[in-house]
Amino acid sequence: MQANQLILSFFLNLPAFLIALVVHEYAHGFIAHKLGDDTAKKMGRLTMNPLAHIDFFGTILLPLFLIVTSSPVVFGWAKPVPVNFYKLRNPKRDMIWVGIAGPVANFITALFFFLVLKLQLITSIGFFNFCVKVVLINLVLGLFNLIPIPPLDGSRILTGLLPLKLAKQYMRFERYGIIVLLILLYLLGKIF
Repeated sequence: MQANQLILSFFLNLPAFLIALVVHEYAHGFIAHKLGDDTAKKMGRLTMNPLAHIDFFGTILLPLFLIVTSSPVVFGWAKPVPVNFYKLRNPKRDMIWVGIAGPVANFITALFFFLVLKLQLITSIGFFNFCVKVVLINLVLGLFNLIPIPPLDGSRILTGLLPLKLAKQYMRFERYGIIVLLILLYLLGKIF
């Protein structure tokens, strides 16, 4: 595919990508708010408005660059919804709920769009393709975020489950998490 076709493909897939990112981040903020942390609400981030969640580099530039350079793996991210774990009523336990909220929201979104496909409520091939992309992107994002490598949600879940002493040792690994993730993505690109 030529570069201009790849760029067009990116912008056609962007709405499905944004749906996945927005429901994921909103779910973190919503659950944190329900459990006592109003940080996201005070910062205007407890919203389904995609503009509040777009990280220009992570949501637009990096994925576009990876597509244009024919990278075997295309990834990106949204601005993480701020969560102050010390404001949660039970920080250790609630960290698990806040962490799992994003992936669960992705799985629910994937299920909803899968049901739309299954019930044959689609009248156009374009909308059919869009629904398939929403399902796939949400499944991949939800599963990927369950990997227990910081800063992914799986690391928050694991931290909440570990005894305090082990959790503190595990969190020392956080500063190296992004490097491990980049290596993992590179290796996945080589495999697939």
